[in-house]
Amino acid sequence: MEEHAAPPTVYQVHGSTAPGGEARIRAATQTIPVDGSWASAPTGAPGPADLLAAAFAACLLKNVERSGKLLPFRYQRAEVDVRASRQDSPPRFTAFTYELRLVTDEPQRRIDLLHQNLRRHGTVYNTLAAVSEVDGTIVSVPPPVE
Repeated sequence: MEEHAAPPTVYQVHGSTAPGGEARIRAATQTIPVDGSWASAPTGAPGPADLLAAAFAACLLKNVERSGKLLPFRYQRAEVDVRASRQDSPPRFTAFTYELRLVTDEPQRRIDLLHQNLRRHGTVYNTLAAVSEVDGTIVSVPPPVE
């Protein structure tokens, strides 16, 4: 019997800009202001590198939620800090590092399993890991005692 792979999921965004670098990206139902300026003072809006790091952070957080449902894995809160390192010549990202903090009472072996699932099932994670170094840690914080 011949296996058929599911067709790929397609995501579509729309971007626009005007002279001066005021740009916008429409993704899903949201419009995101983007700093599209060149050789001028930062506008305060995220630039392309910030958006890439944000996509990676969102991937990690979404997969914490996914794993919470599938494993199941108990947590009260998750936070992540991502650092993207780039070089100028040739222009590319060289590394992504992260620290994911979880408020959980899960034992360390379950936290390690969660981390393994984040690395294995994260689409953005795996895409970035194919072209740059990706490394991170999970820090668990016990829930407050009531």
